[in-house]
Amino acid sequence: MPSQIQHDMLPTRTHDEAARQDYYMDIRRHLALNVAGGNRTLYSNVVRPAFAKAHGRDPLDRGEVRGEMTAQPYYQMYSAMQRHTQEMTWDSVIDTVERELPTLTAKAKQKTAAPKGTLTLTPGFQAPRYLTFYDIHLQPGGYHTTLGKDDVSAGALYDRATYMYTMGNLGPKTDYFGLSLIAHLKSRFPNITPKRILDMGCTIGHSTLPWKEAFPDAEVYGIDVGESVLRYAHARAETMGVGVHFSQQNAEQTNFADGFFDVVVSHIIMHETSTPAVPRIFAESRRVLREGGVMMHMDNPRLAGMAPFDAFLAEWEVYNNNERFGGTYRDMDIVAEGIKAGFSKGQLSLDHVSLVVPARIMNYQTKGIQFPCLVGEK
Repeated sequence: MPSQIQHDMLPTRTHDEAARQDYYMDIRRHLALNVAGGNRTLYSNVVRPAFAKAHGRDPLDRGEVRGEMTAQPYYQMYSAMQRHTQEMTWDSVIDTVERELPTLTAKAKQKTAAPKGTLTLTPGFQAPRYLTFYDIHLQPGGYHTTLGKDDVSAGALYDRATYMYTMGNLGPKTDYFGLSLIAHLKSRFPNITPKRILDMGCTIGHSTLPWKEAFPDAEVYGIDVGESVLRYAHARAETMGVGVHFSQQNAEQTNFADGFFDVVVSHIIMHETSTPAVPRIFAESRRVLREGGVMMHMDNPRLAGMAPFDAFLAEWEVYNNNERFGGTYRDMDIVAEGIKAGFSKGQLSLDHVSLVVPARIMNYQTKGIQFPCLVGEK
């Protein structure tokens, strides 16, 4: 697995910090490779037969599977270890960020002194309640928290810890989601040459920068609610020589003009919103699209249609990693939500986007994986 690219804004680790962080990433790999599979064996050999004997049938849905599996010591051990490594991932990176923060703040100012892109922040901006109610993915303070003037700590924490969380499976720049959606756009709409592109919920721009690199003549915009992550995103982009226009906005209601964009996208953020927010974001996407423009919102695999046990495992983060809306969104009829937002049925499709991974590093976790994507054509 390739190492994370050490760009100038990424916190520099001491030897001991690197060892600690690599240790927790290796535990995550161990759980995925050597422990998680035991849950399936337990279910097949013990839990399902016992349930069938008691009820005269197999479990009907993931809820019934959950009721049985969460009582099993093996699953309790696995789940506790997953939760522990997630918590310790953040803890191990916080030490580096806190030590490096004065240097990172100074670097951010230096890197953005003569920028290719822009950063627009909104004093007094209020992030939506569904993001501030709890710390998504257990990131202390969440993605939205800003500690003070010129703060970049949330972005720096997110950059390193997200690479660890994904075990490097999204590449050395954590940009495979962006690359995958770009590849799908080019395949599905080979004649489109966008002049303006919007990435909703960009955090630090992992998936945003590839759009500018793929379409260098286009204006690329990234919006998010977090001041610190956006300040870091701007500095990171400038460090990497990519000019993107970042601004602090809620995807439910932006300040862009009607028909301003050719392409509007998001990368695995819709499940972190809320039931009322989903149609609002789709409607806002439609409003800012020009006639003939394309909306693409990619997210985690649907739970509907999965076998009950697979759906139970897939929603682990809903119950244990502060992804409370994740299960709801993955059950929603998002085509119907798109129609509610103003698209006609003929303008919408639920595509499946293949994860773009170089063959030399494709592994058991990335081979053949696909992500559902609501595509809307205005």
